[in-house]
Amino acid sequence: TEAIRRRPYAVVLLDEIEKAHRDVFNVLLQVLDDGRLTDGQGRTVDFRNAVIIMTSNLGSQEIARLAEIGDEVRIRRAVLEVLKAEFLPEFLNRIDETIIFHPLGMDELTKIVEIQLRRLQSQLAEAGLTIRVTDDAERQLADEGFDPSYGARPLKRVIQQRIANPLATALLEGRVREGGVVEVDWDGTEFTFTPTEPEPARA
Repeated sequence: TEAIRRRPYAVVLLDEIEKAHRDVFNVLLQVLDDGRLTDGQGRTVDFRNAVIIMTSNLGSQEIARLAEIGDEVRIRRAVLEVLKAEFLPEFLNRIDETIIFHPLGMDELTKIVEIQLRRLQSQLAEAGLTIRVTDDAERQLADEGFDPSYGARPLKRVIQQRIANPLATALLEGRVREGGVVEVDWDGTEFTFTPTEPEPARA
């Protein structure tokens, strides 16, 4: 409540709301119904200018199952049925809009891989290391980093385990030198790391 009192024009994100304690829903009912909340010290905080966003993984299996059919009406109906089974009607009735996100395709996954690899490159730059990742390696990372229920959430962990950790080990063992370039490829069985010597400094 203190954060909203200080900044009333705010976005409040409640991630995976289905995991919240039941008492949280009682509080939310007051906020969504009255636009205000009374805290434990008796102070009333105005939420009328705040936007509340709640995320949930409920219905993800139904979305994945029906996505191949492409029937938007059936997908929405199936997801809403799951929500009704989990949440009380008085809570759902106070939500302005339910937005359903569809499963990521390979194009979207590849873009996310590229973003995560750029972040990794920024970290490796501190050690003077540059990586070049082939298209085959990017596609493999996208395949391994995708989960039908959780989307691309596992991707960061996959890149850490499959790319970052082996590179760090190679750097510590001297198999990769500072200032060098490492090509990361996928040979159909495993990721390969091919180092190149640093370019000589120009006179």
